[in-house]
Amino acid sequence: MHFLSKNDKFLNMLSIISLNLEEAAKYFVDCTIKNEADLHEFSKKMKGYERKGDSYVHELIIALNKTFVTPLQREDILELAMKMDDVLDGFEEWSMRLEIYGLTHTDEYIVKFVDYLYESSKEIAQATTLMSKKKLSNIRDNVIKINDYETECDDLLARCITNLFKNEKDAIKIIQYKELYEMLESVADSCEDVADTLETIIMRNA
Repeated sequence: MHFLSKNDKFLNMLSIISLNLEEAAKYFVDCTIKNEADLHEFSKKMKGYERKGDSYVHELIIALNKTFVTPLQREDILELAMKMDDVLDGFEEWSMRLEIYGLTHTDEYIVKFVDYLYESSKEIAQATTLMSKKKLSNIRDNVIKINDYETECDDLLARCITNLFKNEKDAIKIIQYKELYEMLESVADSCEDVADTLETIIMRNA
């Protein structure tokens, strides 16, 4: 991994972590699943993004342990990296669950969830890129948008579960889809955790 500036290497590392998350989210939203082979490829690809994210976080932790002076408080750097990793973990876990269930059909609610999560991931990547450019004051707009997407996901969860119990007669399908909906909403919560950490960083460095 190469960085633009030795002094700002941690900001650049955070940006790289966020860009890997955004790339994973882009694949997540664009992937077309038609059969079990597609399911396996989807899960395998998401696992690759998750492992790459883990390696970036591990590299950051090693660098933190070797560095005395950091551009932000070291606990903020670590927390932001870990919170972004939680989002990526959520994507990977969901793709694995989809393969386990063998579901090749995603309904309109899942499509909407994924769209919101991709938009949130883009906001996270933009925020960390702004941070690497030391434009902390500009990050607040990203924080607000991430929180808005999380609220949309909360509302969507209520609607899709209501619809599920009203219209689905297959008990197994109810269990499967309910869990998948709730897992996606949990990823939105993880995005909001990233936003909260960004907000803390803004306040501490205002």
